[in-house]
Amino acid sequence: MVVLGVIVAGTAVAVVSSSASDQFAIAGSVKKVHFTQTVESAPSPGIGQDDHQMALILLPNEGTIYDGSLTYTSDTAVQPMILHEIDQSDSKGQPVWTVDEVTYYALTLLEPSAADTVEFTGAALGLYSSSSEKFVATSSVDGWIRGDTSKIVSMNITTVQETSFVQQQMMARTNVPAIIPLHTGIYEGERLLYIITDGSDQSYADSLSEIQEWRVELASSLKDAPEKALQTMYIFTNGVDGDGIHGFQSEVFSSTPAQESEYSALNSVIEVEWKNGQRPSVLESVEDVEKVHEGGRVTFTETDVVVNSPQIVWPDGQMVVRASPDITNDMSYGGGQITEIDEDSMTVTFVAHRAWGPDGRTVYYIITDATAQGPAGTMGVTHSPVLAELVNYPASVDLFQFNNGVKGPGALGFQSSISDAALGYDSYTPMWRIHTVEWHDAESATIMQTVADIDAFKEADVVTTSIARPTNSDYIVNCPFIDPFQ
Repeated sequence: MVVLGVIVAGTAVAVVSSSASDQFAIAGSVKKVHFTQTVESAPSPGIGQDDHQMALILLPNEGTIYDGSLTYTSDTAVQPMILHEIDQSDSKGQPVWTVDEVTYYALTLLEPSAADTVEFTGAALGLYSSSSEKFVATSSVDGWIRGDTSKIVSMNITTVQETSFVQQQMMARTNVPAIIPLHTGIYEGERLLYIITDGSDQSYADSLSEIQEWRVELASSLKDAPEKALQTMYIFTNGVDGDGIHGFQSEVFSSTPAQESEYSALNSVIEVEWKNGQRPSVLESVEDVEKVHEGGRVTFTETDVVVNSPQIVWPDGQMVVRASPDITNDMSYGGGQITEIDEDSMTVTFVAHRAWGPDGRTVYYIITDATAQGPAGTMGVTHSPVLAELVNYPASVDLFQFNNGVKGPGALGFQSSISDAALGYDSYTPMWRIHTVEWHDAESATIMQTVADIDAFKEADVVTTSIARPTNSDYIVNCPFIDPFQ
């Protein structure tokens, strides 16, 4: 078997969870692997590849076969590298790869390209360059792992527990920048800036995506949010030209984070249209809007659409901007979720955190609001106690955080979180009920990637899950799932 300690450093790897029992290992013998990651190359450990660079994406593991597709982009032309497990006696002159002259792999190198999609079947997968210059590539893998997948973790678990850097690399790139367009709004005659991440209606989300040239995700379950958890956004479909969604005056909001007992990032959308023959003017408050409506000068269209539109800057306040713009794998969740607010380009840069979807797919999320004042202050996000109204509604779903076990980049200092829904799921919503997962014996902890993993370990009575209630109150966090690479 390849000496993994030689080749793991600097490599982002998708791993699957080890078994809690023999039955669990057998059940997990075939697993789906789907993730996107950005990797930086390192000197190749292969014998005869001195001064060459490579980045392993799927690690070699005895008796394991990977099958699927790889899509990648790189800052220089690189070659997809596929390894095939063989006996040394079978090499017979074809290109081979080895780090120890004990375990040998037949080597397939595809044509070099800076961007490509390739199909692969083999014992390992990577990107390779015969140059000594480092390269950086973003890769997406969609495929299957066949074989005794429990060994993937069992080979690495000691290294993972000893070195948090390796753990972070195994979980792919932990934190990445997400540059999101800003919009201008108005509250009581004063300017605010906000973003739009999710919408409860597909056609409305698609329309907003086209307008802002950044994808608004479908979260249909937001339509089930209780009225107490919503505020109102007035969007103008005609009237005075301006910076609004449709090119007219800016949207009018019913509250800001300064109105702590009222503010919600979830907005019920009312479209406002000036009637023919009326002379439009800029309306600067909800009172102004309601006054012209009562006077018969405008019509309201209650869309029944709910959008997730967290406010970034508001009169006399804004979300915390981190002291350093650097985004690293080992950065803390504390100190703010934003690295830059650029009002010239009308964008805001969030830290997007890596997690796993319910089926083990890599997902990234940002954090904008929290109901508990302590965690909100620590993370540098908006305190929004109104969102606690969602706790018993399908407009919120479960996110599992780990409070012991394998050290890693999760919010509590251990492995990455696992969500009960993801983009594309009917149940997806950016509003998350936080649960904690605790190992009974932290020394025996291993990595979990899926909700099924949590369920299996819970059934085996090796972990306990519980709903988080900081300060003995319901805890909801606004964590929109996004594609940071769009």
